[in-house]
Parts: sequence; structure tokens; C-alpha cells
Amino acid sequence: MRRSKGELLAVSLLGISATTAVVHAQNAPAPSDSATTLPPVVVEATRDTPYAVTRTTTATKTDTPLIDTPQSVTVLTEKFLSDTAVTSIGDAVRYVPGVGTAQGEGNRDTVVLRGNSSTGDYFIDGLRDDAQYYRDFYNIERLEVLKGPSGMIFGRGGPGGVLNRVSKQAVLDGKSFYEFSALGGSWDQYRGTLDLNQSLSSIAALRLNGLFEDSDSYRDGVYNQRIGVNPTFGLAISENTTLRVGFEYFHDERTADRGIPSQNGRPFQTDESTFFGDPDRSPTDVDVFSFTASIDHKFENGTTLRNATRYSNYDKFYQNVFAGGAVHGGLVPISAYNNATERENFINQTDVVFNFDTGPIGHTLLTGVEFSRQETDNFRETGYSSSTANTSLGSVSAYNPRYNGPLFFRQSDSDADNNSVATGVALYLQDQIQLTSQLQLVAGLRVDLLDVDFHNNRSGQDIETSDDLWSPRAGLIYKPVENLSIYGSYTLSYVPRAGEQLASLSVTNAALKPEEFENFEAGVKWDVTPGLSLTAAAYQLDRSNQAIADPNDSTKLILVDGQQVKGIELGLAGQITDNWSITAGYAYQEGETQAASGAIAAGTPIQQLPRHSVSVWNRYDFNEHWGVGIGAIYRDEIYAAADNSVTVPSFVRFDAAVFYRFNDNLSAQVNVENIFDTEYYSTAHNNNNITPGSPVALRVGVTVRF
Repeated sequence: MRRSKGELLAVSLLGISATTAVVHAQNAPAPSDSATTLPPVVVEATRDTPYAVTRTTTATKTDTPLIDTPQSVTVLTEKFLSDTAVTSIGDAVRYVPGVGTAQGEGNRDTVVLRGNSSTGDYFIDGLRDDAQYYRDFYNIERLEVLKGPSGMIFGRGGPGGVLNRVSKQAVLDGKSFYEFSALGGSWDQYRGTLDLNQSLSSIAALRLNGLFEDSDSYRDGVYNQRIGVNPTFGLAISENTTLRVGFEYFHDERTADRGIPSQNGRPFQTDESTFFGDPDRSPTDVDVFSFTASIDHKFENGTTLRNATRYSNYDKFYQNVFAGGAVHGGLVPISAYNNATERENFINQTDVVFNFDTGPIGHTLLTGVEFSRQETDNFRETGYSSSTANTSLGSVSAYNPRYNGPLFFRQSDSDADNNSVATGVALYLQDQIQLTSQLQLVAGLRVDLLDVDFHNNRSGQDIETSDDLWSPRAGLIYKPVENLSIYGSYTLSYVPRAGEQLASLSVTNAALKPEEFENFEAGVKWDVTPGLSLTAAAYQLDRSNQAIADPNDSTKLILVDGQQVKGIELGLAGQITDNWSITAGYAYQEGETQAASGAIAAGTPIQQLPRHSVSVWNRYDFNEHWGVGIGAIYRDEIYAAADNSVTVPSFVRFDAAVFYRFNDNLSAQVNVENIFDTEYYSTAHNNNNITPGSPVALRVGVTVRF
């Protein structure tokens, strides 16, 4: 939102992104003499800085200061994402302590939250956006990462946490603004975005966010093209009622890149550009159409009501020809398959928040209901070298690993062709209780009634499941002083037997209980200054009801304790001085399996979980024109898969940037990723799909505002 210079709390380039003030007036009788004494006025100001926010509605569904939220939450602001030139979730979460990123087979976002890999725990403005694709930040105000199970707020899933994107909405302040950004970089990267807010009247506005990107890659034969269009409309129906509607079309097409294989327990030594398989026959594309509408109303007594609806349609296809095994004797096997998914989501959510007192105790009471319907079609085929026989693609030389042979796709005996319909009703209740001036209690409960109808198109078999998922939360917050809170919390979430994508049902597992994820957490949040926050959290996350093959009867499944993860997370975000902004994090994590599963023994370390990880990004502005950025990312070694047979080495990567502000309307920046050209491996999907990190990369961006 644009503001005049007089509204800014600081003159530095980093400035203050948002300022709110609450004025309390107290009635007092006027004295009898001729002079008039005005009632005293107390101004309480809170502020968000370029790299930190002080409040969010996502973690509790109420407007709550982060310091009063009994959960570990990291917020990456639009300014931070712009300064680091980050445009994808995978790159962004490297700056979130306790969160990592996996390869996702080169066709989808896959984050690892407290040791739990997820492709479906994504939300936008608090509503589920769980299809498997790569998301973009062109229309995003900030990215909020809530760590630990969050079933009471978000329902099923979210075993290690959730990611919520807060979208840009039409600004109803009677002002118009226009912003255009262009970015060019290494390997023919070209990207342009626009953000136009047009005031239609004092009560109505239209905003348009747009994106076009066309980029090649340091990986041979790999490219990416993106198009995004997101208009939103806002209308203040009355002083207390606001209507918002929006539509988004997003298209992403790229090469499904599954990296390189392993050899002797380590990534195979080859140039980072080498593609194993065939990039020309590994396309992936997705089209996302979504419509959103919300209405907010505030009653005279302070009660608020919000109803939000999201309809979305996802159409995705991917095909990959990739390394199907490790390198042996100079050869690597090649595999291929394709997969088509269509998903249609409808979600409607109503929240009512009451504020009241019972004697000296204050309450912020949330009540809500959610209705959802998700229909998904999956179809998969396997690649063979013969048009008639189920003949594998064979092997190629690891030193010339392109596959140029014949390729035919058809269904194998185990390939999916199914339809699932999931319908859900959720009811939830939460109370934020101000017990004393220093002690708060947050307690809530949500029940999800989830029915899944699964139809196998190949066999004609129908499977139906019904789950009643009871998700509690409890948190106690003690504030010895106003800017310091100490909290403890307990949360519980479930993943139904159909899986996070609701596509894993079978006769064997349909009757089993959902998986449970139980989290105990204690932490400290300290607002060191009004613009700088320090957080620390320690947790234990237990996974139970994991299904494994019965060692006495391989045709049956049994439920066991799955895994346990323990960790410590530290975070720092905000402004150290008016000219120096920082985002930093550290995480210590250890996790192991709790029961044997096939060849995986109890006590085996969990894959994709680094023991130590560190990230830091600084921006320092010398004056109103010049600024610099410097950052570093460290990730300890990880195991690529559950069998721990392949280790992906640790790495340290340094990034830098230079910023120049010509005037209020024009600015430019240069970002350099991996400034020392370090060789490293950024992500993995399994033992033989490991992605090499990018060599040194240059990006130049220009932004025009008026």
C-alpha cells in the first residue's frame, strides 16, 4: 500500500512497511475556568519492518500478535523475497529454521517440515491449495510457515506444519499505484511482473497482478515458462462490511528434471549440467484456475464474521525419463513413466469471533465451520522400449547418459487409473483466554468428518472410508514483561489412510486408523526492539499409526509407532538499526524410526533431515540510494532415502546483492547466487534422483513505480 512521506516512520530505504496506531481517549470533565483541557490521548503504535511482521491471523484465525501465539511461526515478507530474488517455495524455505526442501521429482513443491515430507500442506489465505505443482510469488504479500501439527486450524494433514501464502488484494484507501518489474539473468532467464491497483471510488478498487517468465537452466535441456494473471476486486459495502472477489489463472510448464544418480553411496561425480535420461521427452505442465470470494463484517459489539469461498481446478501432466538406479560398471539404468492428474476443489469456510469478558478474564472466542469437496482423477503409464512387450529401457553410459532409444507408454499392472471424491465437514472452537495481565491460555478443538469414495477404473472396485478426526490444541503463554513471552503447547494432527493426496486407498489399508502426529513444544519470543524479534523453540514430534507389512503375514498391514523427531529452532528477523535488516535462523534436528519396517531397522535416522542447518541474510543501506545484501546458507549432510545407503554431502553457499534507488519511482538491484561457485547438491528425491546445485548465477532487476 502506497503512503506519503509524512506517513513513514523512518526515512531510510528499508523504511517501515506498515504502521498502525490505536488512539484511546478518556472522557474528563472540563475545568470551570475559561481554559479548556482536552481529554488525554494515549497513542500505542506497532509496526512491521521490511523483514518482519508483528501480527498474523493465520495461526489462530484471529488477529493476534506473534508474541502471543504459542507456536513456532516464521514469516517471509514480500520485501525479503524481493531482495533475495527468490521466486519459489523451495528456495524460500531455506531461510526458515526447521524446514527443508526435497526435489519433488522435478514437477512439484516438496517441503520437509520437522522431518515430514509434504506435497499437499499448502494454503492460500487460509484455504487449502493442495495440488502438486510449483507455486510462484508474483501475487503474494508474504509467506507464513507454521511449524508443528496444526490440525485445529487447518484440518487433516500438516503433520510437520503448513505453508500459507497471503495474497495481494485490492487496496481500499482511495489511492492508485502501479508497479512494473523486470528481471534478467544467467541462462537466458527473463521474468516480468506487474502490480496495478486502480481506485474506482472511495469504497471500491481493482488490483491486477501479472507474471511472465521464460528461462533456461544450468541443467542441459531444462527450461521453464510461467504465466500468471490475478485480478482482485474490493468493495466496502458499508463502514463495517467488505466484499472481496478474485480470479487467478496460472500456467507452469517445464522440464521434469530428476538430477543425477549415485555411485558407492555418494552422488555420482559428473558436471552439474549433465542430464540423465531425456529432457526432450520429460515435459511437465499444469494449469490452475481458481476463484475466491470473501465477505467480512464487524458488528457494533465488536463481533466479527468472515465467510470465504475458494473454487479451484487443477489440470496437470508430467512425464519423465530419468536415472532408475545407481551407476555400476560405468552404466546407469533408465526408467520412464507419465502421470496425469485432474483435481477440482470447493471449500467454504465461516468464522465468527466474539470478544467478551467473564469477570476479570478476557476471551477471544472463535467458532467456525468448513465444508469441502475434492474430486481427483489419476492416470499413470510406464515407459517401455517395445510397443508390444514390457521391455525395460535398459542402460546407458554414465559418461554419455542421454537416452535416445524407443519409448512407448502404457499401463503396467500396478499403474493407477482411479477417481476419488472426498467430502468433508469441519466444526471448530477456540478460546484465547486472558487469565491475568501476564498469563494467557489458548485452547481449541476441531472435528473433521471426512468421507472418501475411491473408484478403481481398472478393476471396477469401489472403496469407501469415513474418518472422524479430533484435533485439539492447547497453549499457555506467560509474559513476565510486555515484550517477552514464554510458552508451552500441545497439538495433534491426522493424515487419513487415503494419504495427503487422497489417492492411496486400497482394500488392505482402508480399514486402518489414520496416522497421528503429536507435537510438544516450548519456546520463547522476545521483541528485542519494536522492529526486531528473536524466537527460540524446542519440540518433540511423534508419528504413530504408521502402516507396515506384518512380519508374520506379508498380505496384511499392522500399525506401529513410526518415527520421532526432536529439535531446537532459533530465529531472528527485523531491523538491527534503521539501515540494517536481517533474517537469520538455525535448527538442530534429530529423528529416527521407532519400529522396524522391512529392511529399515528401528532406530534408523530419518531421510532428508539435516542435523544442523543455518541461514542468514543481511541488507545494509549506506544512504537513500545505495545498499548491499549478503547471505549464507548451510545444510548438514542428509540421507537421500530411508535406507540410509546414499549420503548427500553438506554445503555452504554464499549469496550477495547490490541495490540502487534512483528516486521514488525507479530502483534496480543485482543479485549473485553462489558467489564462490561452490559445487554442491541442493535436493534429493531418493538415492538416484539428486539435484546438483547451481553454479554462480547473476540476476539483474529493475522496478518502476508510480
